[in-house]
Amino acid sequence: MAITSSFFCVPTPNTSSISESNLSRPHLSFSSSSSSFTGAISAKSISFHRRLTISPVFSAGGSDNNNNNNGGSGGDGDGDGGDEDRDRNRSEAMMLLAESGTELESLPKDLAAAIESGRIPGSVINRFLELQRSAVMRWLMQFAGFRERLLADDLFLAKLAMECGVGVFTKTAAEYERRRENFFNELEVVFADVVMAIIADFMLVYLPAPTVSLRPPLALSAGGLSKFFHNCPDNAFQIALSGTSYSLLQRFGAIARNGAKLFAVGTTSSLVGTAVTNAFIKAKGAVDKTSEGEVETVPIVSTSVAYGVYMAVSSNLRYQVLAGVVEQRLLEPLLHQHKLALSAMCFAVRTGNTFLGSLLWVDYARLIGIQKSH
Repeated sequence: MAITSSFFCVPTPNTSSISESNLSRPHLSFSSSSSSFTGAISAKSISFHRRLTISPVFSAGGSDNNNNNNGGSGGDGDGDGGDEDRDRNRSEAMMLLAESGTELESLPKDLAAAIESGRIPGSVINRFLELQRSAVMRWLMQFAGFRERLLADDLFLAKLAMECGVGVFTKTAAEYERRRENFFNELEVVFADVVMAIIADFMLVYLPAPTVSLRPPLALSAGGLSKFFHNCPDNAFQIALSGTSYSLLQRFGAIARNGAKLFAVGTTSSLVGTAVTNAFIKAKGAVDKTSEGEVETVPIVSTSVAYGVYMAVSSNLRYQVLAGVVEQRLLEPLLHQHKLALSAMCFAVRTGNTFLGSLLWVDYARLIGIQKSH
């Protein structure tokens, strides 16, 4: 696991606190014709920049205030100090780009727009520049979904590997326990089940992961419901960036939105996996008459819908709490300077969560009658 985490992690220097009273915001002017900018930066500003480059992406004191100016669909941080935060974010980001020799036009469009609007602090740009040093990360950062998640958590890929690795092991062990002496005779079915489990595990890490939202605002003609869900965080418990706020209703919206997505993922993956399993069972029975009736087919629709509901409720809540509370709010502040220890703790809690999920699924399946008690 240490190998996995060290491969995917971008080294992050030690963090230090930043006091607003020590900051001096430089005056910057940007010339669109030459794609360069100049600024008068004082000694305090340079000192601030040195501290900025080692600050964490998320502030532990992220605001959860409601945005009343947008009728509850905001989350744009327009409360007290919102404009000041955005001005500071823009200045920090532009300063970092200048010192790295990176032009604004060379950045992904969504990231450039977020910088210009002051929606992301300089620490996000610092992490972006760090990630760009890795060829693998640079390739993944081309995709908006990965970009938003990697900017929020440099251990995101390691967590994906952990979850999928543990999922393969536990699913294979469960298949062997269920089939025993027929395990190798039914490898096709086992393979299909394991593949669908990996897809489900991937989505369980990907969807509830905290993000740095780079989504542009919706058109004014968009409906109220669309605007509301558009401005909800990806994780209900994630810490808000400086200059951004989420209302309590928006955080509940994040649970509902992810629940709907996970219901679709769970139902589809189970539908395909169950259908493939039944097809192999029937094909084997047609070829080998002696094996016919040895293994019962699984009810496709009821099993698939039940699994979708399970993922939308149990899995959704568990992974939201795991990523947004246990990892981001508890483990990362404690072990931010010790990436190996942080990776080990994430592996331990995710393995425990997977084991708990397996137990809950068996109890749930037996409760609703899609699995028999022995």
